[in-house]
Amino acid sequence: MTFVKIDGKKIEVGKIICLLRSYKAHAEEMGASITEKPEFFLKPRSAIVHDGEYIIIPPESNDVHHEVELAVIIGKAGKNIPTANAMEHVQGYAVLIDATARDIQARAKKAGKPWAVAKGFDTFAPISDGVLASKIPNPQNLEIWLKINGQYRQKSCTGMMIYTIQEIISHVSGIMSLEPGDIIATGTPDGVGPLVDGDVLEAGIEGIGTISVGVKKTQ
Repeated sequence: MTFVKIDGKKIEVGKIICLLRSYKAHAEEMGASITEKPEFFLKPRSAIVHDGEYIIIPPESNDVHHEVELAVIIGKAGKNIPTANAMEHVQGYAVLIDATARDIQARAKKAGKPWAVAKGFDTFAPISDGVLASKIPNPQNLEIWLKINGQYRQKSCTGMMIYTIQEIISHVSGIMSLEPGDIIATGTPDGVGPLVDGDVLEAGIEGIGTISVGVKKTQ
């Protein structure tokens, strides 16, 4: 079973829905425009790894980047969820690292092709243990950060998100039904950058927790 823990209880993971360009500063560093409504892609469940495990850089890539994100874990199914009711569907929150094979992504973009491969390798979604939503009264005012080998690379606040969690849930559920165990990764702040073999990542969100993973390069 592919799982995330919330207060020690294993929850089977469903879809992993990942937002892009949800922080203005990250959109600017990527040279990308900001859209009126949230845009997203999907990661497979097989991308999930946990604290103490590894991001594996595949032989197909020489430029894998880190992206720390607030993960929203869905606990109640819904379709076309109004923003006013969106938080009723949230079971908890966790810290997620969205690993991206940036060179593969760049080639796909240039060719006008989908770039699911760049996001979808096994181990490309480390996730921390989660906490119940009731313990986080305001998830949109939390410090979010990532370190590599003890040095800060990303440091921001979830209050800098362009879209609210309510808006994200409502929009996504208008396209696809949300189900218990689905995870919405709400996008990354600026400061993304490359990983190399032997790196140790630590990422955290205020009040939610931390996750530490290593990096290995396959030959």
